[in-house]
Amino acid sequence: MSAQAQHHAINYIEFTTNDVARAKAFYAGVFAWNFQDWGPDYISFDAASAGMNGGFSKGEPSASRGVSLIVLYSADLKATEEAVVAAGGAIVVPTFEFPGGRRFHFSDGCGNVLAVWSE
Repeated sequence: MSAQAQHHAINYIEFTTNDVARAKAFYAGVFAWNFQDWGPDYISFDAASAGMNGGFSKGEPSASRGVSLIVLYSADLKATEEAVVAAGGAIVVPTFEFPGGRRFHFSDGCGNVLAVWSE
């Protein structure tokens, strides 16, 4: 699917866990999800085994993160960030780089925190 076709679509779900290894063992054992390790604090799973791409990040739930994080894709990260702010949303985690791209987290003002990423 082209980047334009994915623009602003739900693309990824990320869960927070206090034990990455345990989460990996549980979901691999129970649901046969395939994982890729990205260091001791992050693992990802693939859509082929889980139905959607996603990952587990080590940490504790917080106001800027929650327990799970829905991640949208943007073909133009800066324009999307500006649109979030213009619509009354708030950036709760500024844009940062990670292996494969950049992303930011935002609050929609209605109690939800989501993220947007781009290459």
